[in-house]
Amino acid sequence: MRTINLGQTGFQVPVIAVGFWRVEKISKAEAGTFIKSALDYGANFFDHADVYGGGLAEEMFAEAIGMSPLVREKIILQTKCGIRMGEAFDFSREHILKSVDGSLKRLKTDYIDVLLLHRPDLLMEPEEVAEAFGILQGAGKVRYFGVSNQNPMQIRLLQKYVKQPIVANQLQLSITQAGMIRQGLHVNTTDDAGVDRDGGVLDFCRFHDITIQPWSPFQYGFNQGTFLGNAKFPELNAKIDEIAKKYSVSNTTIAMAWLLRHPARFQPVTGTMKPERLRDCVKAAEITLTRDEWYAIYLAAGNVLP
Repeated sequence: MRTINLGQTGFQVPVIAVGFWRVEKISKAEAGTFIKSALDYGANFFDHADVYGGGLAEEMFAEAIGMSPLVREKIILQTKCGIRMGEAFDFSREHILKSVDGSLKRLKTDYIDVLLLHRPDLLMEPEEVAEAFGILQGAGKVRYFGVSNQNPMQIRLLQKYVKQPIVANQLQLSITQAGMIRQGLHVNTTDDAGVDRDGGVLDFCRFHDITIQPWSPFQYGFNQGTFLGNAKFPELNAKIDEIAKKYSVSNTTIAMAWLLRHPARFQPVTGTMKPERLRDCVKAAEITLTRDEWYAIYLAAGNVLP
């Protein structure tokens, strides 16, 4: 599969990441089949979090892939920490270190390639995060660090203390959830679309070479469902289907290709546990939509040009 640099590291990663937050909904055998298919497709970047399934997702992954030193060399592991589900967000030094040790144990590995802070913690003390990151990197437990759902000022505050570069920011982004893209087109207007709700996070990440990892790339709203084949989006689906027919691919492929066409070089995170759907996602790496096709999909989603 086509690769991109992860942030400013020079570390080459597949342009599509495979998310595992739904893995506990399938059997171990099905998980094994899915992982094998992913590797066959060249999708060896796997995204986890310590709270997915209460840790079960990481455990199931390690068991299904048959984790061993030889297997570990062939894959890239990313996980997240910082959420105490139903209780609080926690970026304390103690919690970060404890969470990483738990993930390492469940994933049956000695190191994590990328660790993300999972959403902002309103009580974050960046000095503690910096200390935790230094300990983890010094011990060889984590290679690279990033965040999720953070705005530019939150990242800048963190970077004031953290010595390691922030390599990724995982943000919700799809054709129908594209406020961070749309806002840039409505600068200096009174349009609602011109309201800056995230501090210009898209341009900030591009300027600082922080890879944006879109999550829920087929969803509308906050996990309200997929827009593909949804009667709520007739014009969008008609346009996607028209372009999909031109390229002889599925609507899933075109929706993913729309994200990959953006010059920010996104690394979308899939959520499917179906090999055939993942295959359609991966195919998007082989397609480059034209400018006209990209804008046609953008407008069909209900966006307007100023």
